[in-house]
Amino acid sequence: MDELDRRLINRLQRGLPLVRDPWRELADELDSSSLELRQRLRQLLENGTLTRFGPMFDIERLGGAFTLAALAVPEERFEAVAELLHDMPEVAHNYRREHAWNMWFVLGCATRQDLDEALRHIERQTGLVPLNLPKEETYHVGLYLPL
Repeated sequence: MDELDRRLINRLQRGLPLVRDPWRELADELDSSSLELRQRLRQLLENGTLTRFGPMFDIERLGGAFTLAALAVPEERFEAVAELLHDMPEVAHNYRREHAWNMWFVLGCATRQDLDEALRHIERQTGLVPLNLPKEETYHVGLYLPL
């Protein structure tokens, strides 16, 4: 990663400009070209430096439903259960934690009913009862991790 990659990542953490051609505006800010910035972003995603680039939606404002959930997965089944979750389009991401509830994931669905069905599906497929932790209140934190 070079200095332009760092500046690009730092700038993208504050969002894209809401203009007709955001990449041109970013290129002007970063003394580069829009093509160069898009190529660098693609490379950062392909090499795993970045894992995701995309919009953040408030699914509830759009009529959907989401929840944070966890499973207590026996270690010998961890990879198989992780693969099952990975294959579900409702699962935004899942990760390991050092705790009895060792697999955590976020579910996002079109409706509350779909969310409940996804949780039941996970239970049927794994034999494990998900811990469902729906959001009680929203807090907006402007997380910025400068490189």
